[in-house]
Amino acid sequence: MSKKTLPSVQLIALILGSFLLLASSFTAVLNLPVQLALFLGWFLVIGVGMYLGHSYKDLEHSAARGIFEGTPAILILLSVGILTGTWVTGGIVPTIIYYGLNTISPELFLPASMLICSLTALATGTSWGAAGTAGIAMMGIGQGMGIPAPVTAGAVLSGVYFGDKLSPLSDSVILAAGMSGVSVSTHIIRMLPISLSSYLITLVLFSVTGLSYSNNVDLQQVESISRAIASHFHITWLSLIPPLVVIALLSRSKPAFPVITLGAFLGPVWAVALQGVDPVSALRSAWEPEAISTNITILDQLLNNGGMESMLGSLAVIVLGLGFGSLLEAVGVITVIAEKMSRLIKGETSLTSYTILTGFMANLLGSAMYVSLIMTPKLLTKTYDRLNADRHLLSRNSEFGGTLTSAMVPWSDNGIFMAGVLGVSTFEYVPYMWLSFSCIGLAILFSYFAPSTRFDLIKKDQTLETDI
Repeated sequence: MSKKTLPSVQLIALILGSFLLLASSFTAVLNLPVQLALFLGWFLVIGVGMYLGHSYKDLEHSAARGIFEGTPAILILLSVGILTGTWVTGGIVPTIIYYGLNTISPELFLPASMLICSLTALATGTSWGAAGTAGIAMMGIGQGMGIPAPVTAGAVLSGVYFGDKLSPLSDSVILAAGMSGVSVSTHIIRMLPISLSSYLITLVLFSVTGLSYSNNVDLQQVESISRAIASHFHITWLSLIPPLVVIALLSRSKPAFPVITLGAFLGPVWAVALQGVDPVSALRSAWEPEAISTNITILDQLLNNGGMESMLGSLAVIVLGLGFGSLLEAVGVITVIAEKMSRLIKGETSLTSYTILTGFMANLLGSAMYVSLIMTPKLLTKTYDRLNADRHLLSRNSEFGGTLTSAMVPWSDNGIFMAGVLGVSTFEYVPYMWLSFSCIGLAILFSYFAPSTRFDLIKKDQTLETDI
């Protein structure tokens, strides 16, 4: 049996450089799907792993284990796809858009979108569920008002990630706290000062931005879209019942997958009962909704969306991405990077910055938020303990680095999901993820001006030992 060795820094640079070049050239230059880049990336890492002494069977098992750990995300992805398709056919999404267009003023739309999405995520504990329900509706209302889709997506994402990372029901909160060895309540309380400060900053930014678009709103277009929706769907308050049922169940700590699936299959019931759709077509919308033509381009783009079939491309990215991240861990790439970068830590500011960077890199290379929230605390726990840094700093920084950057990576589970659900590419909405940027910036700033009282860097040991 051959001896396994860790990859050199030069070899790691070659692996990661090759993959990033492959992914960026496929998506930005060749207009090829990122799934192909991830698929080829598997064989790149497998080849390196076998060169380092790993057997193919062990590497295959590592990839399979990584995919298995992401099963909850895969199931939720499929259920949200079904929900989107059936809720359009059942008139649920159109009703929310109709009421929104006729009640929310253009000046307040962006901050209102952020607030509504944050409350939904806070109550349900899921950013995906909030984006797949309230987020989709806000995108439709924003398009009806003539507000650029990337800006609306930024408000939606700022809201859903704020609510998600402060909800005691959130899997990311539970995972970050548990992996760091702190209670969920302490984890949330310790995040509050920075989270609330960044939320207020972001709310002000979107309020000012909303004012700049209010004069450009075409009220005739708003009226045209409202008329088109009313002519194609029966608009009634009864269509608000399924979203309320989903939010109520999720807020009572019920598991996301069966709850969202239940909400999804209320759609066909509403389609038959309220929209006059025949039962077979109503049920088919769970896989692929029938095409809707209103002769209004932006409305057609919104309503001709959803169904399980629409999520298969995203599913492929998540499966391949989870396996790719697990392969990188198996061959020692993440271990070596953590060891080398930990030597650069000189104080709390560099520790905070490094932790957040590690979370982002885990998203970039592991292609999944779950990978980031597991790997970051695992790699850094001993470093925090050695430096006498509070574990809540580890959980907070892991959450900021893992959760808040997950949607910034085009081939990550969150990046693919949010781009698919909101209908805006990752590169288009990233500049407007203002809550994520402000949270990360404030975390680093706070660590510089207000270091933890328990943080006591041992001056004698300027070169840190590896955690591994």
